[in-house]
Amino acid sequence: MTDYKEPQVKIYSFEELLSEKGYIVYTNVGTSMLPLLRERRDIIEIRPLVTPPRKYDVLLYKRGSTYILHRVLKVLPDGKGYWIAGDHNIFIERDVTDRMILGRMTRIIRDGREIKVDEDLRYKVYSRVWVDFFPVKCLILRVKGKAARVYHRIKKSPVK
Repeated sequence: MTDYKEPQVKIYSFEELLSEKGYIVYTNVGTSMLPLLRERRDIIEIRPLVTPPRKYDVLLYKRGSTYILHRVLKVLPDGKGYWIAGDHNIFIERDVTDRMILGRMTRIIRDGREIKVDEDLRYKVYSRVWVDFFPVKCLILRVKGKAARVYHRIKKSPVK
């Protein structure tokens, strides 16, 4: 009988992967970046920042022990930070700073098709519309949420 040896497995943090490998490839968890990123279906690539974040960039940052992937709505003057929101969120995080940011999304792989965010025209148009019409998007999401609540309330009520 041979002795069984546990396989050597190293679990990396996102910070370690970015530092050691220079990139992260993973599928996101959560719905805050819908419709751009589908939960556990689309593959994204994150790379460390080479240039300062710009409006429309999708950044991976860390708040406490939570990793968040959201889009830059506004770059504040004098390096004071960023206003950031998920594409499917109606609230803005107004206190994101450079020290919280780990990297920028550079690629999406959806259904086997690669989308390079700096080159794909459809992605660029989507990003600009999503950010520049943020108030309209918020209104649509609020109406959608209220309609869903009414629908579920009607669905659960007993039929007479």
